Amino acid sequence: MFIKKGETALRSAEPSDALQIYEWENDREVWHVSDNYVPYSLYQIEQFLQSSNNLVSCNQLRLMIESDGKTIGCIDIFDYDAINERAGLGILIQKDFRHQGHAHNALVMTIQYLFENLMLHQVYCSIDNDNADSQHLFESVGFEPCGHRKQWKKTPNGFTDIFDYQLINNG
Repeated sequence: MFIKKGETALRSAEPSDALQIYEWENDREVWHVSDNYVPYSLYQIEQFLQSSNNLVSCNQLRLMIESDGKTIGCIDIFDYDAINERAGLGILIQKDFRHQGHAHNALVMTIQYLFENLMLHQVYCSIDNDNADSQHLFESVGFEPCGHRKQWKKTPNGFTDIFDYQLINNG
């Protein structure tokens, strides 16, 4: 375990997480959120976990979110930029565990780690205009809207807008 807050814990992704990540990455219901539109093979996931899940050398890190010892989601740190002291964040919680505070706790712990241990100046995210739950989540931990990209992403129902958010470390 890496960090724990209440029932929620964060830890680095392990090779044993490959099958769970494979299922999440190939869930077409969430592809529009991750900007992924092609399936990943289990082999690709295993290779990522063995060689690319490194914040310093690969500019990305996937942390697994646990509750009571069960893996219930993940949080991605991506586009890590040590020179400009910033990184992007994305989060996924399995449907059965949403609206229970796990995403909030995981986000708070991740931000604390990034600001206190890696001394980042800011973190950011981009959220679809129709994803009110994610907008509320990120706003609840202090993220502020900083941009609006109109008709940015194509969906089966037409183009949708994207809102950009950032949280600056003023501490």
